[in-house]
Amino acid sequence: MAEAAAAEAKASPPAVKKEPAIELSGAQKAATVIVALGADKASLLYKHMDPEDVEQLTIEVAKLGFLDSELTEGVLNDFYQLCMTNKAVTEGGLEYARTVLEKAYGVQAAEDLLSKVTKSLQHRQFSFMEKADEKSLFSALQNERPQTIALVLSHLDADKAAGVVAQLDGRRQVQVVENMARIEGVSPAAVRIVEAELRNKFSSIVTSENVKVGGIDYVADVMNNLDRSSEKNIFDGLSEYNQDLADEIRKRMFVFEDIITMDDRSVQRFVRDCDPRDLVLALKTANNDVANKLFNNMSTRMAQSIRDDLEITTNVRMKDVEDAQQRIVDIIRDLEEKNEIIILKGGKDDIIA
Repeated sequence: MAEAAAAEAKASPPAVKKEPAIELSGAQKAATVIVALGADKASLLYKHMDPEDVEQLTIEVAKLGFLDSELTEGVLNDFYQLCMTNKAVTEGGLEYARTVLEKAYGVQAAEDLLSKVTKSLQHRQFSFMEKADEKSLFSALQNERPQTIALVLSHLDADKAAGVVAQLDGRRQVQVVENMARIEGVSPAAVRIVEAELRNKFSSIVTSENVKVGGIDYVADVMNNLDRSSEKNIFDGLSEYNQDLADEIRKRMFVFEDIITMDDRSVQRFVRDCDPRDLVLALKTANNDVANKLFNNMSTRMAQSIRDDLEITTNVRMKDVEDAQQRIVDIIRDLEEKNEIIILKGGKDDIIA
């Protein structure tokens, strides 16, 4: 399906990527592609899809409404790039695809495209789990070993994995999260063992090559989606015998750029505890949104002082900037643990004014 769509897209590939004016879901983007292709060409794609997927996509098409040309162009450009990436991975493997994409789009764009395609391939292999709700997954996995649960959850979206983790008892939460953090790659033999153990609960678990799943970044994402009670329990248990791992996960749960998601009162609170020199260094590489968020929550005098220092601070090492940003993040995390400020996490918090 991807190759057919890619061949069609080749006729007039977008020269410049345009970001959509509004954020569309994956289903809405798929519907946009279907509409843009037209009925005849879309029907060719439908022939390669499961009836259930065709039904869901048709519903999305019906709900889509009006899309302007710029938005449609951006979605089609993303689709074209993903098709080309998928084709390169299938024909030449990840390293070949990375080389081709880096030459075409640059290092960062290539990494982003490969990440999306790898996740897409992974989800096709484990798509039956995506259709199960959190309660059903918990029911099927609750009596499995922590290592097995970690492997299965590492193939789910972070919010769904968090929903399963939240239902586990305290001790198993810690064990599962630790195992997820330690996963780097899964061999076909290991997946076959899991498949044999869960054959009666899931349709199949098959993989043809090692896939990067789990890891500390993934666990940080899962933790960001957990309720605070579960988060505290996991960190308390993990800190008792693996403080280094607990600290590393904490570091990756909230990054300096996430300051823009904080409410003004919380920003005002942590700024009071920051060393002005750290604020100057941290702002050397900060984007305008982060800088404006900080300046808008300082006194006029403090903001002007930092702006003046920024102008005369030159030849700064990147390590010094990153260290300053991390010290600020550490202050934020410490204040949050003391319930003095609020960090919004994964849509799980309700704020009452």
